[in-house]
Amino acid sequence: MDLTPRPLGLKSDDTLRLVSWNINSVRARIHHVEHLIETYQPDVICLQETKAMDDVFPSKIFQKLGYEHRALHGQKSHHGVATLSRIKHTNEAKINWCEKGDARHVQVDVGGFELHNFYVPAGGDEPDVTINEKFAHKMQFLAEMETWAGSLNKPTIMLGDLNIAPLEHDVWSHKALLKVVSHTPVEVEAMNRIFKAHDWVDAVRHFYDDDSTKLYTWWSYRARDWKAANKGRRLDHIWVSNSLKPALKDATIATNLRGVEKPSDHAPIILDLDKSKLPDA
Repeated sequence: MDLTPRPLGLKSDDTLRLVSWNINSVRARIHHVEHLIETYQPDVICLQETKAMDDVFPSKIFQKLGYEHRALHGQKSHHGVATLSRIKHTNEAKINWCEKGDARHVQVDVGGFELHNFYVPAGGDEPDVTINEKFAHKMQFLAEMETWAGSLNKPTIMLGDLNIAPLEHDVWSHKALLKVVSHTPVEVEAMNRIFKAHDWVDAVRHFYDDDSTKLYTWWSYRARDWKAANKGRRLDHIWVSNSLKPALKDATIATNLRGVEKPSDHAPIILDLDKSKLPDA
């Protein structure tokens, strides 16, 4: 995989720019978020694994940076999602899954579509629901997502750390990772059912000629030199309703932010939409 970010087109007034990023602690890496904003000037930022209760989330910093509208769903030291926007949003909802209150989904309406920010459970190390409670939780979460996706009846964007790399070229080695959580057949099949339930479009893959291009968004901290090893996985995704496909304008994976000092192990994914082709145009 080429670790140079695919260059984005000019951020113009007719572009709505979305970012999704597992930040792995927003307070520990707020300076990296500031760098992201300075570099890419997104309109909406969706963060996962914020690891901050709502009352200690750095809201004042985001407000100072121009993100006056916030939808937070936090949890102390674990999980957590946040959607920050320069555009006023409505119908904010915190949604819990699997009868757990573990802060993994927040929804807003913005730009003429529903925007759902997800952090799917990682699933632990052993891909067996009978002996691994974390994997059982993940599979239940995915089953509930399939039902949810099938019920959608509005233009929708679903994004976040989905913790599954579905395609062979979404991992550094398909063969080596077939029994590794995040790329096992049972997880990929569950993800494919969610994909088909709403007839989604994979907004990042849309901008590549075919599925044979290696794309990653996550590189383990375990590698002494993550760039040289380049053993990545594409765990982060942006999916859009088929009705929003005409609005797709550009996308990239900001791999440069995986290379900063004390980084998140995930790189941001960025999507540009043509405002004139959105439902509220």
